Amino acid sequence: MTRVRTLLLLAALVLVTLNLRPAIVAVSPLLDEIRASTGMSGAEASLLTTLPVFCFGALAPLAPRLARRFGGEAVIAGAMVVLAAGIVVRVVPGTALLIGGTVLIGGAIAVCNVLVPSVIKRDLPHIAGLAMGVYAMALTGGAALAAGLAIPVEDALGTDWRGGLVPWVLPVVLALVAWLPVVRIVRARGEQNGHAAMAGGLWRDPVAWAVTGFMGLQTLQFYTATAWVPTIFVDHGMTQERAGLLLALMNVVGVGSALAAPVLAGRMRRQVGLGVGSVAFWAAAWIGMLAAPVGGALLWMVLMGVAQGATLGVALTLMVLRSPDAAHTAELSGMAQTVGYLVGGFGPLAIGALHDATGDWQASIAVLLVLLVPLTAVAVLAGRARLVRGGAA
Repeated sequence: MTRVRTLLLLAALVLVTLNLRPAIVAVSPLLDEIRASTGMSGAEASLLTTLPVFCFGALAPLAPRLARRFGGEAVIAGAMVVLAAGIVVRVVPGTALLIGGTVLIGGAIAVCNVLVPSVIKRDLPHIAGLAMGVYAMALTGGAALAAGLAIPVEDALGTDWRGGLVPWVLPVVLALVAWLPVVRIVRARGEQNGHAAMAGGLWRDPVAWAVTGFMGLQTLQFYTATAWVPTIFVDHGMTQERAGLLLALMNVVGVGSALAAPVLAGRMRRQVGLGVGSVAFWAAAWIGMLAAPVGGALLWMVLMGVAQGATLGVALTLMVLRSPDAAHTAELSGMAQTVGYLVGGFGPLAIGALHDATGDWQASIAVLLVLLVPLTAVAVLAGRARLVRGGAA
């Protein structure tokens, strides 16, 4: 691939990836307004943020099958169309359409979550670390932008929550326009994105399970922190506004580590030290939250930001580095994200239930610390220079 085509593909990938979180994250700041407008209960409203995560897991296995039939790039283009449709359907009056649009959004993003790494594996193997770093950075950056701009967008337009969510369709359309030339280039080459062959057998592969375990356990840490850390701060006397700003800081810091970790991983034959080191930041942050949740809040959130960006970046990059080709990357990505996001979705529910049972956050944080032990173990196993299906990296 020429340098110009490499840059064009990277740019298109960035635009696609920037849209893989905002349609979900932008809902959170508007949730109270949505509840007041629709009459939804708290449990019903929570579906707007949890349903997409479960869709990530439940629908991820469809992506490799669709890619083998239609080609990965064409399926990503189709997913952008579905994502745009979901954003529009979601704001049409009616609770059923609100939920239905949310499912469309989750399904579209689930497909892209799986297939973008396989595109990188096939077309950008010479800069896989850098490309995965850009991918992870765009994921976290898109989430941070949506969290910070959701309310300002609504205020600037002088509208309600529906008008505030509609503009997020515009970057999706821009990404689709940028992605269509990639589809045409692949068709001109007469290729199907390397998905024609069925990889198969990964559900019995120990390397695949190590990568899957790392993806799942780091996802649990991130979604649990995102869901409950602001509440922990507020319960210890912090204002809601400051708690929200600290969560935003975590996401901003995560953008940098999400870029750096894959770049470093791509330069290493073994990623054991990098994986274990990224987990250590989670340990330091949670220990700090136990000792002085408010007094050291700024430091704890910086540490969490480094941890969440680095562990996400390592998890995504391992899907590429542990696979011999694009077909295996798609299968491994589908497997890891199926398990990973289902585990991540249940994490906040389980930790919240534990808090309700104990009446404080000490036991919940202690459980999160204990879960870092198996996360460290799978970091060691997944970081070894081995490929799925028994090959050497």
